[in-house]
Amino acid sequence: MVSNKSGLWKSAEMTRKETLYGMKHTDRKEEETIVPESSEEQIQKIAEGEAGAGDDRESLKAELELKEKEVAENYDNYLRALADLENYKKRASREKSDLIKFGNENLLRDILPIMDSLDRALETATKSNDFDSFREGLKLVRDQLLCCLEKYGVEPIPACGQDFDPHMHEAMLEVESDQHEDRKVVDEYERGYLLKGRLLRPSKVSVCKRREK
Repeated sequence: MVSNKSGLWKSAEMTRKETLYGMKHTDRKEEETIVPESSEEQIQKIAEGEAGAGDDRESLKAELELKEKEVAENYDNYLRALADLENYKKRASREKSDLIKFGNENLLRDILPIMDSLDRALETATKSNDFDSFREGLKLVRDQLLCCLEKYGVEPIPACGQDFDPHMHEAMLEVESDQHEDRKVVDEYERGYLLKGRLLRPSKVSVCKRREK
């Protein structure tokens, strides 16, 4: 009986030792698998990280310089456009002033030959007593002036014998007449003109008023 107990005790002790040995062996394997990094590897990793950060800084710096260059170019373009706008305003103002000042230059240039004709007619009248020639000369000057006016869109308003038009005629007086219909223009005292279809000056006329029978 004692012998059996002794055998069981030895067997249990051996099992415990094997278990402890296995645990120690396992711990040793785990310790062997976990190998700490060396200082050189750690330094290399830190250096690589710093190099990457340095590359990022260089990239950001280059991008910032590019943006600053674009801003400078845009501002320079803005100043140029502003200067061009100011020059355009000055030029437009000068052209407008010249247009107002010299707008009638072509008309006046066309009137000058008429003045020359009048001067010649007056000179002829002082040297000759031929009234008929003088009258014909004046008629030619008048026709020359009418041609000049028509060139610039000025045309006379028909009056005598026409129906009275308050938009075109200005009635100076009413005349009783049996020879004209009622509200017809009898005489024209001052001729009216249109400028390209727009009233420039109304005709001053007398208007017929039929006699009451």
